[in-house]
Amino acid sequence: MSSIVPRGKTPPLAADDLPQAVKILVAGGFGTGKTTLVSTISEITPFHTEETLTRASIGIDDTSGVELKATTTVAMDFGRITLRDRLDLFLFGTPGQDRFWFMWDELAAGALCAVVLVDTRRLPVSFPSIDYFERRRLPFVVAVNSFSGSRAYPVETVRAALDLNPDVPVVMCDARQRRSVKDLLISALEHALAIEERAAAREKTS
Repeated sequence: MSSIVPRGKTPPLAADDLPQAVKILVAGGFGTGKTTLVSTISEITPFHTEETLTRASIGIDDTSGVELKATTTVAMDFGRITLRDRLDLFLFGTPGQDRFWFMWDELAAGALCAVVLVDTRRLPVSFPSIDYFERRRLPFVVAVNSFSGSRAYPVETVRAALDLNPDVPVVMCDARQRRSVKDLLISALEHALAIEERAAAREKTS
C-alpha cells in the first residue's frame, strides 16, 4: 500500500524503538535534489563535495532537463538533524553519476534506510538507485520531489512507472521546505521500523 505524508503534518514516530543515532542515505539520479535536501534539513553546516561542471564532463554527465545545473556532487553530502532529544539522524547524500557509483557500498554500510529522490520529468535517472537498494534489501522510500514546471502525477502512476514493489512507500515532498523534508525522513524511519517488526514477528512464529 502506498504511503503519502501530507505536507505540514508530521506522522507519529516510535522513537523508543530506535537507537540514538541513525544513518540514512539520500540517493537519486543526477540533479534530483539530494544536495538541496541535505542543506535544507541539516542543523549543522552541511558538508558538500561539489565541483563545478566543466567542458570535460560533456558526453559523460547527462544534464538533460537540468541544463542550468552548474555543480555536481563527486563524493557525498553530509548533514545531521535531531528528532526529539534522543534521536540523531545522520544523512549521507550519494553522488548521482554512474562514474561515482563505486562509492555507494562504502556509504551504505550501517545505514538503516534510504530515501530515493525522483524528478517526474526524468524518472529514468533514478532507476539505478532503486535497483541498488532492492538488491541490498535496504528499506527505502521514493520521494517525488517538487520542481518548478513539473507535472503532478498520481502516486500510483509514479509507482507503476518506476515498477515499485507494493510495500515501497511513495511520498510527495519539496526538498526546499524543511517541514516537508522532516516528514519524509520520518516516513523512511517508520517504514524501516515496520519491516524490522515484521521480521521479528516471523522469527517468533517460526
